[in-house]
Amino acid sequence: MDKIKAVQPRPEQAATMPYAPAVSLETPAELIFISGATSSPLYHQHPHVPAEHVQPDDIREQTRRAMENIKIVLDHKGLTWRNIVKVTKFLTDMREADAMHEVMNGYFGDWRPASTTVCINNLSSPGARVELEMIAAGPLTK
Repeated sequence: MDKIKAVQPRPEQAATMPYAPAVSLETPAELIFISGATSSPLYHQHPHVPAEHVQPDDIREQTRRAMENIKIVLDHKGLTWRNIVKVTKFLTDMREADAMHEVMNGYFGDWRPASTTVCINNLSSPGARVELEMIAAGPLTK
């Protein structure tokens, strides 16, 4: 979508960043607010059933599973990773940020949406170490 553009005040330094300082969006567009995803199944019971929330120990695998959960939403809406304009990343250990970004970059390719990373104590299910929430912009649908 040529109406979604990374804002790079210093384009010569853009390759050193895992995110864009800002993303501009020319509207009209549909905004899709994607709920936080962990490596647990996208659809699971509430209250939580422990067997549905067995988390892999590897942060890369947890990130991959969270990204795949988000991809379910993107696919349903007919969107791609290029439609993501904002990512909020919640980590329980900031030292794992580089490994998380490595996996995310495999999905985003050369696209870098606006992004924020927050370190927190716990996530919604025991053993979860990463949760990703995103905002996507796509064409208006009737």
